[in-house]
Amino acid sequence: MSEFHVRPIEKVELPKLLDLYKHLFEKADAPPPPDEQLAQLWDGITTNPLLHYFVGEIDGQIVSSCTMAIIPNLTRGARPYALIENVVTHRAHRKRGYGTQVLRHALQVAWGNGCYKVMLLTGRKDEATLRFYERAGFKPGVKTGFIAYPEE
Repeated sequence: MSEFHVRPIEKVELPKLLDLYKHLFEKADAPPPPDEQLAQLWDGITTNPLLHYFVGEIDGQIVSSCTMAIIPNLTRGARPYALIENVVTHRAHRKRGYGTQVLRHALQVAWGNGCYKVMLLTGRKDEATLRFYERAGFKPGVKTGFIAYPEE
């Protein structure tokens, strides 16, 4: 049986991550920018110590991932907080606990960096998804989330 493990993404794994992101949305996502611009963006992400991309891997295949931003803060004793986004597991590997392991790893990194809280928003309303986040350690109903988008 293959072993699943969680680790930080390696810079050369951007194509694998982008392939996994095809499983993130029900509908097609906006296309990435041109290669040169994408490479520059990825370089900035991978060299920023406050940005973390975690992947879950089986036999060299990335099957689960999330990204976490640690945000410096002047309240709460100047302790930072974190925001998790883009939680995804490959459709063929769901319901095996991989996403939960990736999220728990991200939480441990956040606590190790002194974060006083970690926030995660989801647009999903189905009970299975909400229970998934609860099992990973997130509490519902603590705060109310709001999102603003640019006018189109």
